[in-house]
Amino acid sequence: MPSPSKPPSAEKELQRLEALCARSEQCESEILGKLRRRGLCASDAARVLESLKSRRFVDNARYASAFVRDKYRFMRWGRRKIAYALSAKGVSQADIEAAMDEIDADEYRTILAGLISARARVMGDEAYTYEGRTRLFRMAASRGYEADEIAAMVKKFTSK
Repeated sequence: MPSPSKPPSAEKELQRLEALCARSEQCESEILGKLRRRGLCASDAARVLESLKSRRFVDNARYASAFVRDKYRFMRWGRRKIAYALSAKGVSQADIEAAMDEIDADEYRTILAGLISARARVMGDEAYTYEGRTRLFRMAASRGYEADEIAAMVKKFTSK
């Protein structure tokens, strides 16, 4: 990290961020946060961000799409949690909705079914009680799944 008395040059930060963006998707708010932490003034930070955007190193729509894909496939998050995380990063509602439309409904339900099934197996006979079904519901809700989807899956896996 550079010393506080000598802020980094905009050109050097641009090169550093180009390399970072070539390795992984970044959104505008993450880039601005990194530039602020490095001590770049607001006008230089805006110039660096505009340069990255104009050359498509940074694209919020592409970032949202990659974020959605990763979170629902690998982290097994539901739509609500993903949308909340993206809006917290400053991604526009239009970009969030476009990225969410890419979620395959069958794969989404399969992931939810796998989560509930695995937890129900661990819970054993408790999963068939009111308290057990409530715990299953809360677990899936904390992952960001919708209540109607959860209720249908819990009913499917806990009815004898």
